[in-house]
Amino acid sequence: MASSAPHPVSSTAEPEPAPAAVPSDASSSAPAPAPAPAPSPPAPSAGGDKPIGAPKAPKAPKEKKPKKDGAVAGMTAGVSALELNPQPAFIQSRIEMFERIQKEQHEKIAALPREPIKITLPDGGVKGGTSWETSPMQIALGISKGLAEKTVIAKVNGDLWDMDRPFEKDSSLELLDFDHPEGKKVWWHSSAHILGECCERHYGAHLAVGPPTDEGFFYEMGMNSDSLFTCTRIVTSADYTPLETLAKTVVKEKQKFERLELTKEQLLEMFAVRQDRDPLYNPFKVHIIKDKIPDGTSTSVYRCGTMVDLCRGPHIPHTGKVKALAILKNSASYFLGNKDNASLQRVYGISFPDTKQMTEHKKFLEEAAKRDHRRIGKDQELFFFHELSPGTAFWLPHGTRIYNTLVDFMRSEYRKRNFQEVISPNMYNAKLWETSGHWANYADDMFKLEVEKEQFALKPMNCPGHCLIFASRDRSYRELPIRMADFGVLHRNEASGALTGLTRVRRFQQDDAHHFCMADQIEQEMDVCFDFLNHVYGTFGFQFNLKLSTRPENFLGKIETWDEAERMLSASLDKFVPGKWTVDPGDGAFYGPKIDITIQDALKRKHQCATIQLDYQLPQRFDLQYRSAEGGGEADKDKKMARPVMIHRAILGSVERFVAILTEHFAGKWPFWISPRQVLIIPVAQPHKEYASKLQAQLWEMGFFADADLTDATLPKKVRNGEIAQYNFIFVVGSEEVESSSVNVRNRDDVGVKGKTEVIVFDKVCQMLKALKDERRLENKLI
Repeated sequence: MASSAPHPVSSTAEPEPAPAAVPSDASSSAPAPAPAPAPSPPAPSAGGDKPIGAPKAPKAPKEKKPKKDGAVAGMTAGVSALELNPQPAFIQSRIEMFERIQKEQHEKIAALPREPIKITLPDGGVKGGTSWETSPMQIALGISKGLAEKTVIAKVNGDLWDMDRPFEKDSSLELLDFDHPEGKKVWWHSSAHILGECCERHYGAHLAVGPPTDEGFFYEMGMNSDSLFTCTRIVTSADYTPLETLAKTVVKEKQKFERLELTKEQLLEMFAVRQDRDPLYNPFKVHIIKDKIPDGTSTSVYRCGTMVDLCRGPHIPHTGKVKALAILKNSASYFLGNKDNASLQRVYGISFPDTKQMTEHKKFLEEAAKRDHRRIGKDQELFFFHELSPGTAFWLPHGTRIYNTLVDFMRSEYRKRNFQEVISPNMYNAKLWETSGHWANYADDMFKLEVEKEQFALKPMNCPGHCLIFASRDRSYRELPIRMADFGVLHRNEASGALTGLTRVRRFQQDDAHHFCMADQIEQEMDVCFDFLNHVYGTFGFQFNLKLSTRPENFLGKIETWDEAERMLSASLDKFVPGKWTVDPGDGAFYGPKIDITIQDALKRKHQCATIQLDYQLPQRFDLQYRSAEGGGEADKDKKMARPVMIHRAILGSVERFVAILTEHFAGKWPFWISPRQVLIIPVAQPHKEYASKLQAQLWEMGFFADADLTDATLPKKVRNGEIAQYNFIFVVGSEEVESSSVNVRNRDDVGVKGKTEVIVFDKVCQMLKALKDERRLENKLI
């Protein structure tokens, strides 16, 4: 049992997203240790700038034939054997060290005094137990065997806790299953360890990081240098079956997850260079240990089967709980997301408590692939990306129609709600960002450039510029609130491996707005924000959830100010959705707490788009003031000046990302009012082309996106092309329609029509189309 002070670290922490053949969309998280034997507190992400390993981009070297000495026995070119024979020497050496220290720590724990303790359950019930003996698993079994079997992880005194780890004192206890968000994260974290063990056994790989993600888990490993690693190769799809087969073996063995606390010196002994095993055993773990664990501190490791990993945990009781595990894909990446570090191989997986869930998930993946905005964007010619400008979309004419319709929609709502639109610069001197605090807290995510020997940066957000606009002249309380909107272009220096279609880009626009108001207007302005987002999301048919993100570790300002801001937001949430919002501790912006709004799409995936932030810091940092009414100011009572409060607000968020969400939500079948292809007019034969062309021109003049197919293709072919292109309506015109000034209407979404159509007088159909567009109805129906 280590007695040195604990320090946050874990090599199963999520690294910064790295360049990859299949980009990762996983969010960054960082497991951390705890003092033995206490639970582990959260920790910062295991990032770093120090180059590690070969600084070369990932390549696909030719697979080598097995060496005669058996270092990679059983492996032949193009064929994946189940596992290496013999196994790398570090595996046995590591296990021996783990078992030796485990025996020592168990002896120390056995000598600790036992005392009666009370375990309080969520319903207020109390169970008796004994310190250092009674575990959450025993409590669960005492309630019911079914509960114990279903439970994934425990939560003791608010901290996640291994089910077999004994209580140390009086404690509160929650039992979380797979359906709980934290339970699911633990499940996939443990599954990453299963994958890690399989990768060591199959490749002789040197593991880097293996975190859970929002969609499963992955493990990164080094295998690309003869001087560092046991074998030289990359991951291919041919490896999926052997890895899954090995995983089944690991699951069948019901390997326990066992936890130990090790000092920094012990960790280096376990993972670093030793004469009796492979040279440079694991440079990745060594880097994390040296970089993240100060001298004199300790952290935890976990063992399952042959693998021992640097990890805060906690984990499921044993591998046997994972009834279904599949390898989904693989990619290349860089260690810690730094292109100067070693190139790694990344393997992604997913797992579930039963095979039925796996089957359902694979169906979900198939449907998600069909709806992928990148696929639909290409098929419908909406946008594309080019390697000469990574992370920046080229919007084609039809995509631009969608983009501009969204912006015009927001502009029309701004006018109704008394917002004032402004245009602010794209580039500012670094002094602005130093004043705002972004230079100290956000500089690495900004594009910087030198202009006439001075440092400048492209703006990643609009708020500092809006502060300059507010301060450009004297302001009076009679002007407040000022609601300032901006669709300015923003740039953020995202890692190349994190770029994913429109959902993660470097150049984008936001429906960004800032409310400058008096303190007694905050409630009123929050009502405006909530009413606005309710209307916008309702227009698209989205349901949403709200979450209050509170003070982070790197906050600016006084705690008292933060407490007041959080209290104000809590009160506003209670008024808008009483009892239907949650708290995310420590996830606020560095300048103020925020409300994150999450919407749910047609596949029940959740997306965070809107945000509302209450900010007392920027007005102070920019010395913003307004002339107050008598007795209305605290900043300077002699001059009757007061400090405004600033509310940051976005509803769509990134317009690019919102287009991606809409594309997948509607599967490319756009509601009429936002559709880039609203009407296609098809003449039956040559004599009807003039009439079709005339109708197309009239519809275009009325503001509709209408086209006419005047080619010589057959009528069925033209209709089919229009259906594939997802035109909302196809108007077929022949002799009857020409004589009666009408159109034969085919509705894209009326699957029951089966060739039967409705003939409507053209003037009437125009009125119907106008109503459908103006009312922004989701249903594709003319009434």
